[in-house]
Amino acid sequence: MILSTQPDLEVVGEAGDGAQAVAMAAALAPDVVLMDVRMPVADGIEATRRIVGSGAATRVLVLTTFDLDEYVWAALRAGASGFLLKDVQPADLVGAIRSVAEGDAVVAPSVTRRLIDAFAGHLPDPGAGPSEADVLLGRLTGREREVLVEVARGRSNLEVAGVLSLSETTVKTHVGRLLTKLGLRDRVQIVVFAYEAGVVRRGEP
Repeated sequence: MILSTQPDLEVVGEAGDGAQAVAMAAALAPDVVLMDVRMPVADGIEATRRIVGSGAATRVLVLTTFDLDEYVWAALRAGASGFLLKDVQPADLVGAIRSVAEGDAVVAPSVTRRLIDAFAGHLPDPGAGPSEADVLLGRLTGREREVLVEVARGRSNLEVAGVLSLSETTVKTHVGRLLTKLGLRDRVQIVVFAYEAGVVRRGEP
């Protein structure tokens, strides 16, 4: 009902379970899939993994109750371009879908910090030896690594600019370079990468 009132948005299908969502995404090739986490047959994590892994241009935006769902981090690792709480305001829902369709990621900083606090403890500790993440990190300049840390802490581009005394435009440029050098799709994957690589750890400011 919310989306049908928007002239630039069209709901092309609705699926009752994860397996159906995967099949319909393949058949209809939507720009964005609004994905629930808890569904029968295949849950939202598996469905997200299949859709993103298919190589299609479709992007996935996950809906979660947050306080109850224990699978949000896994959904982001599966390739979701962001997450929304189920009590999201209509205007925010519409804006988030538009942002994801345009190739951005929906990471509300305040919610990101809560997510990280809740789930970062479940991430594996990085090993002592060199890893693929270490190789990737070695490609970054000192400034790019600083931006990586601040983005992983859930800060917006404007907040990163303030912390590092940069312009917001410069921060956006650095974020773009991070995506290219690390081979990542969007801002969400930057957060996941930074925590899994041990660049930022739970409890740090």
